Amino acid sequence: MCSRPAPREPLRRVAVIGGTHGNEMSGVHLARHWLRALGELQRPSFSAVPVLANPAATAACRRYVDCDLNRAFTGAFLTARAHPDDPYEVTRARELNQLLGPKASGQAFDFVLDLHNTTASMGTCLIESSHNVFAMHLCRHLQLQSPELPCRVFLYQLPGEETYSVNSVAKSGLGLELGPQPQGVLRADLLVRMRALVAAALDFIQLFNQGTEFPAFELEAYRNVSSVDFPRTETGDLAGTVHPQLQ
Repeated sequence: MCSRPAPREPLRRVAVIGGTHGNEMSGVHLARHWLRALGELQRPSFSAVPVLANPAATAACRRYVDCDLNRAFTGAFLTARAHPDDPYEVTRARELNQLLGPKASGQAFDFVLDLHNTTASMGTCLIESSHNVFAMHLCRHLQLQSPELPCRVFLYQLPGEETYSVNSVAKSGLGLELGPQPQGVLRADLLVRMRALVAAALDFIQLFNQGTEFPAFELEAYRNVSSVDFPRTETGDLAGTVHPQLQ
């Protein structure tokens, strides 16, 4: 990775989003906290706003109400004429697109951090979709904050594929996914870890805006190869569980 992240223009508007999935509680709690205490997110060179992405799913403590909000930011959904029977999350995606975008307009927020939890025992995962040089430098910076902890980079999208996640409405973005955490449960250690990662990400943007030069590096990243289901019986019932050493 080259040593000069692009673009070189300072980032001025940043959003930190929690509750894209309403039962992933680290981001939900942090978004609610920051909505009461905006000062924690602020840095001298840019403004940062907290957003609770899916209030209805958060109130119900469910992943979503009608459909996955984090798959609803496609051109087809965002540009279609609104209808009273539209799924709640499609309507909400259009609202967020107007707040943070519009997508691909050139007028969107400069960067979005989207906060997630997973039930998988994967530690910290940085989810990047745009193959953006700036975002990759940010990934490296976050890895260096706690080199003793696993912090993997996942490229969830192939170049040229349409983006569909909430951070795709911004010019650039990154997903933070921490686990393992059961749905609807808050783990204090993961909450503290996520809060520290967000602070480190905002500090990196501040350094970038000040003109800091970052050294070139090599980075190991992962992409999806295939999906592997649990073993099942002929009738489709589960015939296996996650091994205790991987639980």
